[in-house]
Amino acid sequence: MADRDVTADLRGALSAVPKAHYASIKEPAQVGPLLRAIHAYTGHPYAQAALKLSPLLFVRPGELRAAEWAEFNLDAAEWRIPGAKMKMGVDHIVPLARQAVDVLRSMHALTGQGKYVFPSIRTNDRCMSENTVNAALRSMGYSKDMMTAHGFRAMARTILDEVLGERVDLIEHQLAHAVRDTNGRAYNRTAHLPARQEMMQRWADYLTELSTESFTFGNGRESEP
Repeated sequence: MADRDVTADLRGALSAVPKAHYASIKEPAQVGPLLRAIHAYTGHPYAQAALKLSPLLFVRPGELRAAEWAEFNLDAAEWRIPGAKMKMGVDHIVPLARQAVDVLRSMHALTGQGKYVFPSIRTNDRCMSENTVNAALRSMGYSKDMMTAHGFRAMARTILDEVLGERVDLIEHQLAHAVRDTNGRAYNRTAHLPARQEMMQRWADYLTELSTESFTFGNGRESEP
């Protein structure tokens, strides 16, 4: 019955909840052991595949677990996510490196006859639980303060920029962040796609290198993890 917005009287009465950053491993020397732990993980095959794809694709966890086979063209090495599933509401293209295609082909043998790439272990009508990847990380010894499913995005963002020297606009576009041209217009989903395809392959190759016993820093110097 109020004739004005009474909530204005409460302004400042409640303190805002500070935004927390998702824990993430960003140092190459620490990424190597994490990748080796992922490849040694012996949990459910769906969780194994989701873990392997998380660093390769660095999409949001909800986008990965809800992936549908109809969105993939493995021959063209592309995953086209409809805008209805994206945080920004815009269609998104994820170029697939050879390593990612290999994982997906293995999953296709298991779940390719259904809707979801990662169905729930209880029913094929739903995708896997939102806790699956995080639970797998915990079982591998990585606490919530060390690494999270969402943390693979920050890992990729940092290393692609600071170690591999990739173009920031390509990285941001691949993260599905808002990227605008010099005239302030938002890029469309196919912007710089060939360059992004090449970047994603370089990233996957770098992760493969990190997962071995020795790896090379961006300056070419080799070191033990």
